[in-house]
Amino acid sequence: MVVATVRAMTAVLWLRRDLRLADHPALVAAAGEGPVLPLFVRDPRLARVGGARRARLEASLDAWRASSDGALVVREGDPRKVVAEVAAEVGAQSVHVSGEFTPYARARDGDVARSLDQYGVPLVAGGTPYAVRPGTLRTGGGTPYRVFTPFARAWRDHPVEPPAARPDGLRWRRTVDGVDLDERLVERGRSFGPVGEVAALERWQEFLDDGLHDYAEARDRPDLDGTSRLSVHLKHGEIHPRTLLADLRRGRRGQSDGARSFMDEIAWREFYADVLWHSPQSAWGDLRGELSDMRYDSGRSVEELVDAWREGRTGFPVVDAGMRQLLETGWMHNRVRMVTASFLVKDLHVWWPVGARHFLDHLVDGDLASNNHGWQWVAGTGTDASPYFRVFNPITQGKRFDPDGDYVRRWVPELRHLSGKAAHEPWRHDDGYAEGYPEPVVDHDEERREALDRYQEVRGR
Repeated sequence: MVVATVRAMTAVLWLRRDLRLADHPALVAAAGEGPVLPLFVRDPRLARVGGARRARLEASLDAWRASSDGALVVREGDPRKVVAEVAAEVGAQSVHVSGEFTPYARARDGDVARSLDQYGVPLVAGGTPYAVRPGTLRTGGGTPYRVFTPFARAWRDHPVEPPAARPDGLRWRRTVDGVDLDERLVERGRSFGPVGEVAALERWQEFLDDGLHDYAEARDRPDLDGTSRLSVHLKHGEIHPRTLLADLRRGRRGQSDGARSFMDEIAWREFYADVLWHSPQSAWGDLRGELSDMRYDSGRSVEELVDAWREGRTGFPVVDAGMRQLLETGWMHNRVRMVTASFLVKDLHVWWPVGARHFLDHLVDGDLASNNHGWQWVAGTGTDASPYFRVFNPITQGKRFDPDGDYVRRWVPELRHLSGKAAHEPWRHDDGYAEGYPEPVVDHDEERREALDRYQEVRGR
C-alpha cells in the first residue's frame, strides 16, 4: 500500500528546451504534486538536427542532470509512445511540460496528450519559452501582427508574470532507468562555450554590469564583444526571458538606450514565434505569397557557388569571415547573419530555405522561428514592410561595421597581411591575394541589378 501511494503521487516533468530549475512554472506545478521524475526523450527526429546543435543540447542535458543530483532520466524513441510508457511505469498522476509552438511540437504534443488519455493521465502545460505566449497579442482588428513595430508596442504594454521561484521541498523520483548521455557529444557541446543554468545567469550578470550600457551602439559591431551571447542559453531554456525582463525593468536601468535596444531584441524573438504560431506554413515556405513566383537559380554551377558560400570561399571578406566563424564556433554575429543571408539570396539568387537549413545545421542557438523568419526578412518574403529591394552590399557593410578589419582578419587568415579597411577590399592592393585568398565569385553590382530585375518581373505579373 505504501508503494502504491508513492507511485500515485509521482509527477513526470517532460523536459524539452527548458533546462533550468529557476523560473520554471512546469517544475513548480509538478513539485506541488509530489516526487518529480524529470524525463528527456531523445526523439529520432533529433538525428536530423545539425551536429553542433545536438552536441550543445547534450551538454545542456548533462548540466541539468548535475543540477538535479543525477535525477534526469533519458529515454530514446518516439515521444508519442515513450512519454505514456514512462507515465504508466511510475504510476504518474500527471505529465508537466512547458508549452511548445513549432508546427511539429504542436502536433507531437497533441498526439502525446491523446496517448496519455489512455491511462487517465493529463498533459499539463505550464509556462512557455516566451515572456508572452505566442498567439496572445492581436491587432485592434483582431488579426495577427505581421509587422514588428506595432507588435513590439503591444508586447511592451502586455503584463508579464514575475519569474517563478524555485519550488520548496523539491523531491526527485529516482527509481526509473534510462540511457546514458553521449559523452562525446557532451564534450563537443562544451567546446562551444559555457553551458547550463549557472553559466547563463553568470553571463547575464556580466552583461548587465559591463555590456548593457553600450549595447545599442556595440551590438552591430562583429569586431567587438558587444552582444549578450545569451541566445544559446535562451534556446535551451537555461534562462527565461521573464528573468531578463524583470532585471531590466528594475530601477532606472530599463530607461537606458541599451536596455531598450536589448528589449527590442527579445521582442523580435517573440514576434517571430508569434508569426510562426499563426502561420505554421511559414516555417519552410514564403510568408508572403506574392513573391512565390520569384525566379531562383539551381543546377550544378549554382551548387558550386553555394558550397563556396557555405565554406567561406566567396571572395567577399565579411561574408567569408561570418561563414567560417559559423563552422568553427557554432555561432555568427547577427549583423553578419543578415549580410551572409542577403548574399546567398540576392547575389547568388538561391531560395532562402537552402541557407536557413545550413544555419540550423550549424548554429548552436538555432531556433526555427527566429532563424527562418530572419531569413525571410532578408529575402523580402516575410514580415518586413520594405521587402525585396533591400540588398546588403557586403563591402560597404564590412567597412561600416568592421571599420578596422579586425573581424575579417580574425576569421580569414589569408587577409591578415592587410591592415585596417584594406582587408575588406583585397582587389585594391597589389599584394591582396598574396596569401591565397580567392577572388570574388560574382560581381555584386551586376547581381544586385539582376535581383531587382527579377523582383520587377514578379511585381508586373
